[in-house]
Amino acid sequence: MTWHRRPFAGLDFETTGTDPERDRIVTGCVVTYGGGQTTDARTWISDADGVEIPAEATAVHGFTTEAARSAGRPAGAVVAEITAALASRVDRGWPIVAMNAAFDLTMLDREARRHGVTPLFDRCTPCVIDPRVLDKRVDRYRRGGRTLSDLCRHYVVTLEGAHTADADAIAACAVAWKIGNRHRWLTRMPLDQLHEEQVRWAYEQQAGLRDYFARTDGKEHLAASVRVEWPLIQAPRVGEPS
Repeated sequence: MTWHRRPFAGLDFETTGTDPERDRIVTGCVVTYGGGQTTDARTWISDADGVEIPAEATAVHGFTTEAARSAGRPAGAVVAEITAALASRVDRGWPIVAMNAAFDLTMLDREARRHGVTPLFDRCTPCVIDPRVLDKRVDRYRRGGRTLSDLCRHYVVTLEGAHTADADAIAACAVAWKIGNRHRWLTRMPLDQLHEEQVRWAYEQQAGLRDYFARTDGKEHLAASVRVEWPLIQAPRVGEPS
């Protein structure tokens, strides 16, 4: 059975910011999608570990600090449950699907380490599918943006309630399926091979972005912030800057 005919474990987080080393999960969702399964989304709300949610983050996902503290459960319990939910799906042979997976999976890894939870990649060896990486590979020179909303428009996927964890996780799964169905050479790869190819493609894509920044006037300072690891950015060693 090709990978796009299997169930997917969709993943998405809304967070306090964009730095996994410092920011926190606010909401998270693990979705069961495709493969003859009923689409099912389980969503968690975290208290964000007491971290203040900046106004710019609230403007994206709608959660204020007060709302997260009121409705959210302890962050450690949320992280443990999400990690366990993903690990159980990986054990069944399902791929994890996440848009810009290096962010979500690194965020989960750092939250797990922060709360004494065994990290996902220490529990199992996930195969990951990233619609962002796939789209850049199959349509490298297409003009326009590459956000999830952009990909949904391009691949004709409904996205209702953008920037809510469940809507984004479901949409990412649908886009991944559409890419595979449109570009069948991808589906002829075994899932583990597709994962390894994405490691290489993501490196090439990010290295290209880094080089572009480095040679573009006014953007040189951005080059240092581009990370080429995928689907997980390794945690800094003790004594290394984060």
